[in-house]
Amino acid sequence: MYPNQPLAERIRPKNLDQFIGQKHLVGKHAVLRTMLEANHLVSMIFWGPPGVGKTTLAKIIATTLDRPFYILSAVSAGLKEVREVIDNAKKQQFFNRPNPTLFIDEIHRFNKAQQDSLLMAVEQGTITLIAATTENPSFEVITTLLSRCQVYILHHLEKADLNDLIQTAIKTDVYLKTREIEVRETDALLQHSGGDARKLLNLIELVIASEPNDKVLITNEIVVERLQKNLAIYDKDGEMHYDIISAFIKSIRGSDPNAAVYWLARMIAGGEEVKFIARRLVILAAEDIGLANPNALLLATNCFQAVNLIGYPESRIILSECAIYLAISPKSNSGYSAIEEALALVEKTGNLSVPLHLRNAPTKLMKELGYGKDYKYAHSYEGNFVDQEFLPKELSGTKFYNPQNNAQEAKLRETLKQVWKEKYGY
Repeated sequence: MYPNQPLAERIRPKNLDQFIGQKHLVGKHAVLRTMLEANHLVSMIFWGPPGVGKTTLAKIIATTLDRPFYILSAVSAGLKEVREVIDNAKKQQFFNRPNPTLFIDEIHRFNKAQQDSLLMAVEQGTITLIAATTENPSFEVITTLLSRCQVYILHHLEKADLNDLIQTAIKTDVYLKTREIEVRETDALLQHSGGDARKLLNLIELVIASEPNDKVLITNEIVVERLQKNLAIYDKDGEMHYDIISAFIKSIRGSDPNAAVYWLARMIAGGEEVKFIARRLVILAAEDIGLANPNALLLATNCFQAVNLIGYPESRIILSECAIYLAISPKSNSGYSAIEEALALVEKTGNLSVPLHLRNAPTKLMKELGYGKDYKYAHSYEGNFVDQEFLPKELSGTKFYNPQNNAQEAKLRETLKQVWKEKYGY
């Protein structure tokens, strides 16, 4: 251990009992703890925001199971490095020695060819892959590799977890515990860390390093003062990455095209990946504009395709036009709310039976059992509509979609009221 090591590295947990947060994965009887206790390991992908323990968990797993452990960062590694690790792993395949673990950080930065190079090794058990990503693996990891891995979601740390981390750092770090540190207030520390353990520890280290005396007092005012003096510029690989994209999305959601273009410019000037920005616009078009302006999703999708074909610097114009259009569009999250409510009800009610008249009847037996009987074909009726039940009988009349107050959905509300009368209360 060296004095110039970051605090986050110095106090990195060595086992699951020292690990803070992610109880759904590492708590008693949780999936990762159970896996380690059984001395069993499968290839997996950790998906979550920065600073929540993805790398730490990978190292704990490899150490606990006493396996050869390789680390690659997708930012700097390429096909050559991947093949070297796989070749080394093949040389270690003898007797009953467990196969090595390969940890790839930021796997979403690997292109298709680089991800393809892992397939055979994972499939044959030459290596066990543990990958980490801050991006949705459904978008960023090729389907064939994704299907061979378990995906585990890590969440931002809770307030209690962050407070535990503060005390752990002060009491256990080899250097900090030699100083007299009083943490009188934590609100500023927690607010500016945003659930990111690395941010929190960096901030603590910044405040303490600026105090020459052994006695250190940490208050909200002191934390804010130190931050203002050391404010970092935008860095696509750094701590402000998610703060700026958050400001960008919230500006569009809040219908402010001027703020949206400003934050877009901050990302472009900082070298942000064009796909990252465009993907967020597609998500926002569906989640925040939705049925108030269905064309928004079409435009955002076309923007995504266009900027990927063109790249910088020309794509800045397309991104700007899309951001402005989305910002000035009417807003509705009715589609988002509808599916969230439906999912919550599915989780609560379980697998309710499909009504017989809605079931498919491809065999004679199924027809004899009443499958499809009394189903009314809507196109055979006036207006291509006929009143019949489409929900399980236990949920009859349950409304998930609530049209919001905008011109487009006002028309939809009238249509629904006309055909369904009082059934759904439109």
